[in-house]
Amino acid sequence: MIQQRLTRTLQSVVRQQRPCFRIQRSQPTSSPFTSRSFAPSTAPRISERRWYSQAQEAEKQGESSEDGAGKKQMAAEEATQGKQEGDPAQKELEAKKREVIEVTDRYKRTVADYRNLQEQTKREVQAAKDFALQRFSKDLLDSIDNLDRALSNVPQEKLTEANQDLLNLHSGLKMTEKILMQTLQKHGLERFDPDGQKFDPNKHEATFTVPMKDKEDGSVFHVQSKGFTLNGRIIRPAKVGVAKNS
Repeated sequence: MIQQRLTRTLQSVVRQQRPCFRIQRSQPTSSPFTSRSFAPSTAPRISERRWYSQAQEAEKQGESSEDGAGKKQMAAEEATQGKQEGDPAQKELEAKKREVIEVTDRYKRTVADYRNLQEQTKREVQAAKDFALQRFSKDLLDSIDNLDRALSNVPQEKLTEANQDLLNLHSGLKMTEKILMQTLQKHGLERFDPDGQKFDPNKHEATFTVPMKDKEDGSVFHVQSKGFTLNGRIIRPAKVGVAKNS
């Protein structure tokens, strides 16, 4: 019974003291462990700081994004260059490309040299073919000259039927000369007579000059020996006499 009374008494005392504990909690104390509320005084400053900080952060983010894009591009280029430099397959490919260019250039030069050699050889063969008879032709010139002199020294008035033997001999020699010159002409050897032409030092050899009023100055009035050409090349100039009136 006594214990029940004590218990009841304690419960009533606790009930009476509960409002006091609530009042003490609401009152501020000077204890260093109690928390102070700074929300009413600092709320606007925090919002302003947040607004300015957001603008600055946006600018910084824009700059950092540009810097980041540039750095990424540079890094990509460096990585590509490093990959190309460090890749042995890429190096080998570049070396093969340079080798192909060099080989192509050498091939073109070789083809050009070969074609030039072909043209030169063709010209030399043609020249050797055209002038192979040059020495032989020069050896024949004296015989042709003697035959021509023999025909030209026969007087025309004696070539009559009264001198039938002389006429037949002259005709035979004339025919022989004609056939001989036709044969030599087939091989490129031709004879030219410069009588009455203008003196040409490339084709004519002046053995003497004589003043002649009835002849043009520098003209050929006498032919000692006719000239010869072999395929257009002068192998012997004509020996002539030139009129000189100046």
